[in-house]
Amino acid sequence: MRGFLHHLFFPREDNNYRAKLLHHKLLFLIILFILSMGVFTSAVKTHYPSVLGISSNISLDQLLSDTNQKRQENGLPPLSMNSELGQAAAAKASDMFAKNYWAHNSPDGTTPWVFIRNAGYNYVYAGENLARGFTNSSDVINAWMASPEHRENMLSSKYADVGFAVATGNLTGEDTVLVVEELGSRNFVASTQNSQKTVESPTVTPEIPTVTPEPVTVTPTPVPVTPEVTPAPKTVTPPNNYSQLVLEAAQNNKPLINSAVFTSNLAKGVAGLFILVLILDMLVIERRKIVRFVGHNLDHIIYLSFILVLLFLLARGFVI
Repeated sequence: MRGFLHHLFFPREDNNYRAKLLHHKLLFLIILFILSMGVFTSAVKTHYPSVLGISSNISLDQLLSDTNQKRQENGLPPLSMNSELGQAAAAKASDMFAKNYWAHNSPDGTTPWVFIRNAGYNYVYAGENLARGFTNSSDVINAWMASPEHRENMLSSKYADVGFAVATGNLTGEDTVLVVEELGSRNFVASTQNSQKTVESPTVTPEIPTVTPEPVTVTPTPVPVTPEVTPAPKTVTPPNNYSQLVLEAAQNNKPLINSAVFTSNLAKGVAGLFILVLILDMLVIERRKIVRFVGHNLDHIIYLSFILVLLFLLARGFVI
């Protein structure tokens, strides 16, 4: 076994001073194997989603806790989980998957504020944060806090309520996890900061009543429409129940293997393996002063390192 590994990873006389893993025939077989794995995983995801699919460890309660911790660190009161904003967030996530878009406004022009009003939340201030591709709550909050516009939303003194939704599906051709945060307040808040926006949102600004504290007098209140994904019993329900129901449903449908993590780790593993072999090959050849016509190891190492860094960056997720 030791001889086989040396033959595979190190340049020696019996492999023509080129690690067997870098020979053209073996490289071709590895590429063929990777392509076959892609077809295989796609088939498993389609026919056996309970075995291989998208999942995350993002908890709605943890999102709230982490958000309020950041607010507390900045001397702000905590936000309260609101079931109506939670319904709006779930409806927005469902709409993005249904219409295949990744933006605050849908292709037909529907704004985030439509989902909030349709859920029965008559806001004075409202804002929205979006994230995709994350696997835990802390990374989502940290990414939002690292973006000035998202940070401004999260640390605004104008907001009193918040609702979250976490949904999985295929968006723009990629299986991913969406996180939607809807922030709002039903009351006017006096502000000493002249530069602060009346309504806070990363990219869009809704119409805000400026004369009367009753938005109903400016915008007729639509009949509340409850998204199908949200249980809406008429009995008294604490706000946290909505988050718990959504979280339990996500946990019950959690696949055995997270396909996004599996694919990312496989790609990073293959790139890392070839970088290691190329470095070993270059060091051994240099140490033994072996002259050969096959070279360019350094170019390959730089190229693969760039790919590896790109894979790590893509695995961090995106926010808008």
